[in-house]
Amino acid sequence: MNKKAWLLFFVLLLTVSTALFGCSSDDGASEDGGDGGTSEEGGSDAEDTLVFGRGGDSVGLDPITVTDGESFKVTKNVFETLIEFGKEDTEVNPGLAAEWDVSEDGLTYTFTLQEGVTFHDGEAFNADAVVYNFERWASGTEDKFYYYKSMFGGFGDDEGHVIESVTATDDMTVEIKLKRPQAPFLKNLAMSPFGIASPKALDEMGDDEFNENPVGTGPFKFVEWRRNERIVLEKFEDYWQEGLPKLNQVIFRSIPENSARLNALTSGEIDLADGVNPSDSAQVEGNDNLQLFERPSMNVGYLGLTTTREPFDDPKVRQAMNHAINRQAIVDAFFEGRAEVAKNPIPPVIAGYNDDIEGYEYDVDRAKELLEEAGLGDGFEMDLWAMPVPRPYMPDGQKVAEAIQNDLAAVGITANIVTNEWATYLDKARLGEADAFLLGWTGDNGDADNFLYVLLDQDNIGSNNYTYYENQDLHDLLIEARSEVDEDKRNQLYMEAQEIIHEDAPWVPLAHSTPLMAGSANLKDFVAHPTGSDNLMDAYFE
Repeated sequence: MNKKAWLLFFVLLLTVSTALFGCSSDDGASEDGGDGGTSEEGGSDAEDTLVFGRGGDSVGLDPITVTDGESFKVTKNVFETLIEFGKEDTEVNPGLAAEWDVSEDGLTYTFTLQEGVTFHDGEAFNADAVVYNFERWASGTEDKFYYYKSMFGGFGDDEGHVIESVTATDDMTVEIKLKRPQAPFLKNLAMSPFGIASPKALDEMGDDEFNENPVGTGPFKFVEWRRNERIVLEKFEDYWQEGLPKLNQVIFRSIPENSARLNALTSGEIDLADGVNPSDSAQVEGNDNLQLFERPSMNVGYLGLTTTREPFDDPKVRQAMNHAINRQAIVDAFFEGRAEVAKNPIPPVIAGYNDDIEGYEYDVDRAKELLEEAGLGDGFEMDLWAMPVPRPYMPDGQKVAEAIQNDLAAVGITANIVTNEWATYLDKARLGEADAFLLGWTGDNGDADNFLYVLLDQDNIGSNNYTYYENQDLHDLLIEARSEVDEDKRNQLYMEAQEIIHEDAPWVPLAHSTPLMAGSANLKDFVAHPTGSDNLMDAYFE
């Protein structure tokens, strides 16, 4: 072959190679994350892609099946609810329901739905889709749809189930009838677990496959999930709110270490970092290329004591644990002034908070006295479970566990620190397999019911009540409070409930934190929501 022929062959080969390289996969995402211009490491080199660094992976992507914040970070942007919270608060606003009407007796809610909404699979959103989702949730079980039972009191024909019927009265109108009034009903509907899913996708895929390939109506549609590495979402071109979302792609990257996540932000590998250590806030504020975000405090971090496991079935032992742990020292050491010591299971910003309760003082001698009264004057050995991922209510679970371990040793308790992968940790703790476990809660809807009933009522043992704590007097108060529409009376009931919980001491409440995030300085219109589930449809790069 002569020189000209070789040159012609080379040019042809280069042209074909370029054309092949430019082809994308069927789902529009290339192997490295696709159209947003991301590298294999996950950093962005285009202003239409947001890379969100977080401490752990999602447990699942079907919102009704999960309870963890890492899952809701993603599902919040894939699914929408009938009611939406405000951009910066938990006030109720129109969502997939454009408007609603409530009967005078508080038992009938009529929702008029938004027109022109479609699911990511092209199916129309309508009243039948809403009914389908409610019927699916109501036919579940507590080991599958944890939040549904917690929020609505049960399933199907259960006596406690507050929902009597959900009916499509026409193509765009849904009527929900309740068996009894439920004061936080609208706020409950706005919670992330109740995102409306595509009936067609659920029918075609089934629950397990749908959990890996979610289909909603939200501003971003699901593209890819590499477990413990990243989740890729891309702009839904047919999204019903004009001009939104502003980003073309969002990538959630799992970076377990807080310091490594901040380094990735500083180097430009990611654009937004969750779980910034309070001790690193000055570093962020001193960097002109970064900005610091404070998430409004609506949380509690706690040490849960499984009340069905010896010796924590004895209230005196649980009270001793409360006296033995130096909460102020933990807050000072690990929260850098961005938290306050907790004494109740709900944060002070929640209506019904009982500030008259006197918290357990750090008192080694009193702790020893209580252990002596419980027949454990020589102490005992236990397992102390430490979270493997940073959470908004506890930036470093391992270090907090070590501090608690030292405190307990001073009263004769030997605590062996145990941990598991995050999803396993949650599942085993939920099943009551831990002696004591570090955990916490970020409020879903700004209501006391979402803390006290969800986390500590006997109805929710095996779902969100990980301590297996039960008290009939508490249960009666919480059920009454759920149905009471007079806010003053509700608040009084919740204050009484906190007195019972304080005495029984199923938790050692530790801290109410102000969680920190950091982002690139050119990231605009991002708001850290108090629920911990951030809607990214307004965010963009300047």
